[in-house]
Amino acid sequence: MEQYLIDTNIISDYFSASLPAKGLQFIDSVIDDIPNISVISQIELLCWKTDIDIEQGVKNFIADSIILDITPDVITHCVNIRRDKKVKIPDAIY
Repeated sequence: MEQYLIDTNIISDYFSASLPAKGLQFIDSVIDDIPNISVISQIELLCWKTDIDIEQGVKNFIADSIILDITPDVITHCVNIRRDKKVKIPDAIY
């Protein structure tokens, strides 16, 4: 199966069950494998104020995920994006 870097908004929509049925099915198939998220998504998700059941589900999801750290190459790429476009730092890091 292909590997995907899952965005914070998709994860929150998934746990809120606000994706359309096809979207939920697709994300189910993606996270059946080991999910990939950025360290930025990890931080954003852990700050999410939600009910205790969803919070625990998110923590379990993070524990099962590969967390991609920020490498020097990512930093260089982020700087180049930020110089060329008006993009917030977390979005440039993705």
